[in-house]
Amino acid sequence: MVNSIKFAIQYYPLFKQPLQTMEPINLRSFKVKVSKNKRKMKLFLSRLEKKVPRRLDAIAAEVDKEIWQEVDCLSCSNCCRSMTPTFTKKDTERIAAHFNQTPDEFREKWLYKDKKGDWMNTKTPCQFLDLKTNMCSIYTIRPEDCAGFPHLAKKKMTDYIHVHKQNIEYCPATYKMVEKMQLRFEGKV
Repeated sequence: MVNSIKFAIQYYPLFKQPLQTMEPINLRSFKVKVSKNKRKMKLFLSRLEKKVPRRLDAIAAEVDKEIWQEVDCLSCSNCCRSMTPTFTKKDTERIAAHFNQTPDEFREKWLYKDKKGDWMNTKTPCQFLDLKTNMCSIYTIRPEDCAGFPHLAKKKMTDYIHVHKQNIEYCPATYKMVEKMQLRFEGKV
C-alpha cells in the first residue's frame, strides 16, 4: 500500500499531462505559416537578444524537451532538402574514410568551398539523404553541423539567436521553439 502511494505521488504529474502526438510535418502548410509569421518571429528574437529575460536558458531547455515530443524529423527532412551543412576537416576525414577515399577525393566529389572558406555540399537535397525514407545514409558519421541541428539547446540561447532567425524558415522544430517562447514571454503568438 505504501509503495503504491509513493508511486502515485511520484508519477501523478505525468498522468495529468495530455499525451502529445507526433503529427507528420506538412511542408506546404509549414511554408505558409512561415511566410505569414516569419517577420514577427524574427522581431521577437531580436527583442530577446537586446533585452535578455531572466531564466531565458532554463526556459529554452524546457521548451526544447517539449518540442521533441511533438516534432518528428523523419517526417520532414527539410534541412537536408534545402540547406547544406558546413563540413569541418574532421568531418571530411571521417566521412572520406568511410567511403575509402582521401579527404581531397571526398571534397572533390561532393563539396565546394564557399566565399568564407567553408566546405559545403555542391547540391541540395543532400546527396546522403534517402528521399523515400528521409533518412541519412551516413547518420552515424554525419557532419557535426548536422548532428547539432537545429541547435536549439546547444549553448546559451543568446549565442544562437542569429541561427534561430535563419532556421525558422527551414526547420519546424525551430519554428515551434520560437512560437512556444513567444507564448511564454508575451502570452501570445
